Amino acid sequence: MYDIIIIGRGPAGLSAALYTVRANLKTLVIGKGNSALKKADKIENYFGFSEPVSGEMLLREGEKQVLRLGTEIIEDEVVSIEQDQNFHIHTPNGKYEAKAVLLATGQTQKKVKIGNLDDFVGKGVSYCTTCDGFFYRGRKVGILGFKDYAIHEAMEMEVFTKDIIIYTNGASLDISDSFREKVTRFKFNFNKIAKLEGNDFLRKIVFEDGTSEEIDGLFVAYDSASSIDFARKLGIMTEGNSISVDRNQQTNIPGIFAAGDCTGGLKQIATAVGEGALAARRIIEYVRSL
Repeated sequence: MYDIIIIGRGPAGLSAALYTVRANLKTLVIGKGNSALKKADKIENYFGFSEPVSGEMLLREGEKQVLRLGTEIIEDEVVSIEQDQNFHIHTPNGKYEAKAVLLATGQTQKKVKIGNLDDFVGKGVSYCTTCDGFFYRGRKVGILGFKDYAIHEAMEMEVFTKDIIIYTNGASLDISDSFREKVTRFKFNFNKIAKLEGNDFLRKIVFEDGTSEEIDGLFVAYDSASSIDFARKLGIMTEGNSISVDRNQQTNIPGIFAAGDCTGGLKQIATAVGEGALAARRIIEYVRSL
């Protein structure tokens, strides 16, 4: 049992870990180490450096710092969060339990270029199997994705229907070893999708090679799960693609906090670091109050 699990290994998550671990909270950081900050070759506007530094260096030194203080870091991908009295974090390789959770995965950059996709959101296209799976009982549904997250969402849909197809949209499968045995349960279509068709509701997927397939519903689980994906499933309030938080970075769900780019606002390292610190202060108070 952890006091706090931080999802995301960027500046917001690592900043929060600095404070929670120094407050003697058992702290775990989970992430794939693919922060957008790694792509920044030269950073000149972060306090304390007389010469430009790379984002990769900042992250590397930040991880060394939190590890030295006693934070645990696991390189893995979170595919779901469940809540009862505590929070249960699921990855392809393990399950973890915590009293509080900080979402700090950044803001999703994924944008699937499929014709009419946005037009059918709420009309056959959904981003949340937990929210909408019930409406597709016994129906033919598709899962759009090619990573562990897509396999997890397909497994979630099995309680509602067995007629499930995973559409990779031309991508090759990128599945962890722990999920490989599960892919045999599903049908796959690797064709590139051109557009979706239907009248008032989704009826057909049209592929770039001119073929098509009828479908009742399509659940988007492209790439990896983001903070906004977790928010949809947990009932966390959002505004657009950003998670809504109060001045202490707390969401409307007690025990769940968010910091960094996933909350919108000024997308700067200094902002993410500051929000991580604010979240940590409130997390410490929250955990100690339990």
